[in-house]
Amino acid sequence: MLHWRSLVSALKLAEPPRRASMPVSKVYETSIDRLSILEPDGTFDESLGKGVIPDGDAVKLYEHIMLCRKFDEIAFKLQRSGRMGTYPENRGQEATSLGAAYALESKDWLVTCYRENAGLFWRGLPMEKILLHWMGDERGNQIDSELRVTPLAIPIGTQMLHAVGLAWAYKYQDSSSVSCTFFGDGATSEGDFHEAMNFAANLDIPTLFFCQNNGWAISVPTSIQCSADVLAQRAVAYGMKTIQVDGNDIFAVVKAVRDAAAYMRETSKPAFIEATTYRLGDHTTADDARRYRDAEEVEEWQGRDPVIRLRKYLEQRDLWNQSKQDEMEARAEKTVAEVVKNAEGIEPPVTEDMFDSMYASIPENLKTQRRTLRTSSLGQDPSQLPVRDTART
Repeated sequence: MLHWRSLVSALKLAEPPRRASMPVSKVYETSIDRLSILEPDGTFDESLGKGVIPDGDAVKLYEHIMLCRKFDEIAFKLQRSGRMGTYPENRGQEATSLGAAYALESKDWLVTCYRENAGLFWRGLPMEKILLHWMGDERGNQIDSELRVTPLAIPIGTQMLHAVGLAWAYKYQDSSSVSCTFFGDGATSEGDFHEAMNFAANLDIPTLFFCQNNGWAISVPTSIQCSADVLAQRAVAYGMKTIQVDGNDIFAVVKAVRDAAAYMRETSKPAFIEATTYRLGDHTTADDARRYRDAEEVEEWQGRDPVIRLRKYLEQRDLWNQSKQDEMEARAEKTVAEVVKNAEGIEPPVTEDMFDSMYASIPENLKTQRRTLRTSSLGQDPSQLPVRDTART
């Protein structure tokens, strides 16, 4: 009996036929453009920015940003004095949502998270609504549908699915409306982000995914959260038209959003914008960014502040001066003070109202609970009310 080693050595194995080596070829190659028009020192690229924002509108946008910053300042003080709950400052990021809201049409939907005050107020959302929301009053999220603005979305990334659904519905109605959803860099690591992107790309749904990359997902820097060179690369994987913009340059934001909207209306396809920006404050009033951010980093970004940048642009064109600045700041102070008075003076909500906003048609079990609450509220001893047996059988 042959040993297996001898048997193997005795076999003459046929070599596979040689074939010419196949050349390596590229199957896909792309690049991502970055758009910047207005530099931090006020230098303006006329070739790219001419006609993007008329002078009169530029003044209005600047006044609006300053009003929003005053709102931010006072909202922060309300929280610190115990008159409002947790609040996320918008300071430093105002040009992103404001530029988008300005560039889009009133028929388009703004689907936000929680750091887009400037865009929401430009669209017409009363400032009182934002204060009520952070005061814990659900009436802050009861918004006139004519504004085409959704309530604030606190869970990270969930609003992107809603934006795709809205745009899909309007596409079925043969409408030219598009949706624009805002989210931060941290949301690009959520499953909802990829589901929404995949759905919109595969079904050709005109949704603008607007990523406000402020460099930090609370305390996690983008460099740790994502290995890609730029977050816009993630959109390339879904075959989307994409661009990166200087998010503190309102001219670049307006042009990028306007171009994306025109593309979506023409093709019914989605688009992606990554706006690089920075939150100058903490993540929220429950956070202390000094524990994870260097003071030098914050100081560097303060030099890129969208407010300072736009003011330099206006001053260089003799459209703004210190006298106008003083007058505008006084108006902003008065306006926000009136808003706070209105929000704090509103009658407390009726307890029964908490049953009304969950379902389109209230189910029977909640109707029963509401009747029980109503009876109890009228003074009947709750201990005498019938108790439903909820034990499992």
